[in-house]
Amino acid sequence: MSSRQNAVSGLVIDHDLSDANTLALPSRAERFWHARVERDVIDGLELANAQGWPITVVGGGSNLLLPPAVGGLTLRADIEGTTFRAGDGGAVHVEVGAGVGWHALVDACVEREVWGLENLALIPGLAGAAPIQNIGAYGVELADVIDWVELADRRDSRVHRLERDACGLGYRDSIFKQELADRVVITRLGLTLSTRPRPQLDYGVLRDRVATTPSAREVFEAVCAIRREKLPDPALTPNAGSFFKNPLVTEATASRLLRQAPDMPHYPQPNGQVKLAAGWLIDQCGLKGRRKGAFGVHDRQALVLVHFGGGTLDGLIAFADELVDIVHARFGVVLEREPRRVDASRG
Repeated sequence: MSSRQNAVSGLVIDHDLSDANTLALPSRAERFWHARVERDVIDGLELANAQGWPITVVGGGSNLLLPPAVGGLTLRADIEGTTFRAGDGGAVHVEVGAGVGWHALVDACVEREVWGLENLALIPGLAGAAPIQNIGAYGVELADVIDWVELADRRDSRVHRLERDACGLGYRDSIFKQELADRVVITRLGLTLSTRPRPQLDYGVLRDRVATTPSAREVFEAVCAIRREKLPDPALTPNAGSFFKNPLVTEATASRLLRQAPDMPHYPQPNGQVKLAAGWLIDQCGLKGRRKGAFGVHDRQALVLVHFGGGTLDGLIAFADELVDIVHARFGVVLEREPRRVDASRG
C-alpha cells in the first residue's frame, strides 16, 4: 500500500518506513511528517499536540529498531546546511543541520584540513542522530567536539539551545535517549574543531595503518578502510551497525575475566571501570557467523547482527536475547542493546 497525502499540508497517512531503518524491518507509520526547515518541525509538533498524538522521531535509521506499525506521528527532520567559521587559535566552529549525512560532514571537514571528526568517518546516519547516541569510534566521541544542540520541544513548540554540559552525554547515551526521548526534535548541532593537527591514534589497529605524523585525510582513509573490511554495507546487507554496547564492568570483574583469558581486550576508564569488547565476548562463545532464520551474526564482525530478509522485530529481539544469554552464561557479563527500540504500543 502506498502513502496517502492528507488534507493537512505535509501530513502523510500510512507511510512506508522501510527506508527509515537500515535493518530493513517492515514498518509503516500511521502518520508521517517530513520537515525540511525548523518551521516545518514546529508545525508538526503543534499538530501532534493539537491531536494528542505521541511522536516518534526518525532519521537515517542506522540505530533504530522499528515495529511493524508505528502509531501517532512519525517525524523526520531533514534540515540541510553546513557552515564553517574561523575562531581563535586555529579553532573552527561548525554549524550543521540535522539532515546532513554524517559521513558527508566528516568528509567536508577533512577536505578543509579541519581536525576532530576524522576518526568518526563512515558512521552511517544523519548528523541529528549523532548526539542521541553520542557516537564514537577509535577513541573519539562526539562529546569531545560538540558545543551545543538546537532542538524543538513539543512542550512549548519552540527551538531551544542546549549547551554540551546539559546534554548528558555518556557512553552511547544522552539526555535525548532518556528524559527528552520522543519529546524533542534535534534541528542543528554546533561543533568546535581545529586546523591544528591532533591525530587520535590510541587504537593499535588504526596506528598501524597511518604514518607517525598523518594528515587528517590519511586518518580518514584508514578509518574508512578498516570499517569496510570489518563491517557490512547496510545497503547490501541490512544491519544496524554495532548491535551491542561494549560493556563497562568493575575492576574486580575485569581481573576475574583476565585470569580466565589473559588476551581479553580491555580498556580501563577514568572512573575506575573497565570497558570490554562485546564483539570479542560474542566471538569467544563461537557465535560469529551464527544464523537463526532471518537473522545472523556477521561472519567478520561479531558485534553486528544482519537481516537476511523476511524477518520481524520480534524475531530479531529473540535472536539477540539468545546471544545475550549465551555470553552471560560464559562470562557473567550482560550485554546491552545499542539501537533504540520504538515501542509498538505507541498510539
